Amino acid sequence: MPAVDRAVMILNLFLDGEGSRTVPDIMAKLELPRSTTYELVQTLVANKYLRAVDGYGNRYDLGLRLLELGSTFSAGIDLAGQGRVVAEQIMSRCDETVHIASRDGRDVIYLVKADSPHAVRMVSAVGRRLPAHCTAVGKAMLADLPDDEITQLYHDMTDWPSMTPNTITSIDGLRAQLDQIRASGLAFDDCESNHDVKCVAAPVRDVSGAVVAGISISVPVHRADRLDDELARHVVEGAHDLSERLGYTRRRSIS
Repeated sequence: MPAVDRAVMILNLFLDGEGSRTVPDIMAKLELPRSTTYELVQTLVANKYLRAVDGYGNRYDLGLRLLELGSTFSAGIDLAGQGRVVAEQIMSRCDETVHIASRDGRDVIYLVKADSPHAVRMVSAVGRRLPAHCTAVGKAMLADLPDDEITQLYHDMTDWPSMTPNTITSIDGLRAQLDQIRASGLAFDDCESNHDVKCVAAPVRDVSGAVVAGISISVPVHRADRLDDELARHVVEGAHDLSERLGYTRRRSIS
């Protein structure tokens, strides 16, 4: 249906984050006739998918109906349920243990675990709580916070929990790793929570773009040669997949 296609094209224009538009702006961008564009815009306004923002009907922005739809969509999403599907898919591709966790203050709580079929694998449990700074999945989530929030979160930490000799035990050490994670998009656990296990993790975002979880792949040290390349790709793919299932769409310019 051409009218529906064109209406969707008009709404998609606003995904570039550049704000309100006039009818001539929309016409020029989509190469539509003036009368067609005007009629479509007025139909979208009448149904609250667009709204006039200047009081005169000259400039338009997204309407409240889209917020209602987004809220309804978000309410129906089950992080653990969707995460379980993604974790099982990633585990089946790499044959290593996959975890999905959320952050609660300075801790992470494990929501999902897909076990490796190997005889030697990570011993962990859904519902377990660990210090975020000790884990790849925790650091992947912490890296989304600005430095001032990291300072506030750890300002009263005088005795840093240490699970192995490799665990970070200072705010300076944590900040240094978070800078690396922000640059690469990947977080690593180099035997920091378990002497015999290494991990790679990536953040998971919801429909608002906020980091709401992290996904990690854990391997025994003797299989850790796969971590930097193959398993890193798998964990990024898993994070993207789960983020999309939660409604996240990266905004990009429309040419």
